[in-house]
Amino acid sequence: MRWSGSVLALLCWLSTSTVGLAQDKKTSEFSRTTIDLGVVVSDIEKSVKFYTEAAGFQEIQGFNVPGDFAKEVGLTDGKPLKVRVLVLGDEPTATKLKLIQFPDSKAKKNDSTYIDSEYGFRYLTIFVTDTNATLARLQKAGVKPIAQGTKQLPEGLPRDLYLTIVRDPDGNLVEFVGPKK
Repeated sequence: MRWSGSVLALLCWLSTSTVGLAQDKKTSEFSRTTIDLGVVVSDIEKSVKFYTEAAGFQEIQGFNVPGDFAKEVGLTDGKPLKVRVLVLGDEPTATKLKLIQFPDSKAKKNDSTYIDSEYGFRYLTIFVTDTNATLARLQKAGVKPIAQGTKQLPEGLPRDLYLTIVRDPDGNLVEFVGPKK
């Protein structure tokens, strides 16, 4: 039996929906089954523009962390944080991308040539409902896919899904996975 992208997406959604969460809450130690990801960026405005206009996130209310608190918990050496928060949806458990810039930092850029170039978190995967619409949004924002562009997933994976990889303003890999409509 061949599954369509929308059926596969529906099955994936159902497996992580709030119905499933309600049952898992009894046995899970986690209050949410999604994680937030903090990213230190070199230019906050460029990064917010990329993740909202090209990637499709929405910005919500951010927050500040005082420098003394950041030092006490080990986040920074006393530098305060101004965190810009971006989300992929309105649900309470929607993925949150937290962007932070330290203008006076001497941080060095990581090697993001390929995902095996360095250890650590290497890329974001964003699941979309229409690869063609995503490509149009990326193109409008002036963002081009890397390598050979959008490719159908290989044998052994859902064949009606396509992968597009781009780079954010700091060179980090961001991949979009979804069907073409």
